[in-house]
Amino acid sequence: VLRLKFLNDTERLARVRPGDTVGALKRDYFPGQEQQVRLIYQGQLLRDDTQSLAALHLAHNSVLHCHISQHSPAPAPAGPRASTDPVHAALNVGSLMLPLFVLMLAVLWYFQLQYRHVFTATATTFLAGLTLLFSFMAFTMYRR
Repeated sequence: VLRLKFLNDTERLARVRPGDTVGALKRDYFPGQEQQVRLIYQGQLLRDDTQSLAALHLAHNSVLHCHISQHSPAPAPAGPRASTDPVHAALNVGSLMLPLFVLMLAVLWYFQLQYRHVFTATATTFLAGLTLLFSFMAFTMYRR
């Protein structure tokens, strides 16, 4: 017996066998939502659906944290370039672009305020326009 704990602190009991896989657990207890369900055990995301529960060393009454997303994730890339290494899978350069651009704008504004004599009126106007454009794009992309 495993305890499935959700984000709203509700729990559900799951009767499983040690030979069952993570994918079988998702299919049995979350039919039709297998792609949206994320299971977490001891702080680790259980990515491999073919891994058996015995290999995870789950004891009786262990807690699996469940997260059910509203949208299905994008399919994983196939082919020889697809990486199963968690270090490479977790490094998403696209997620670094927003903080990097914010940092770059902050440094440019700092230099504009500290070294006004170097910045022309055109450069300051361009910097203000770029900041407004970036703010508009960031708020429309991340608005929920």
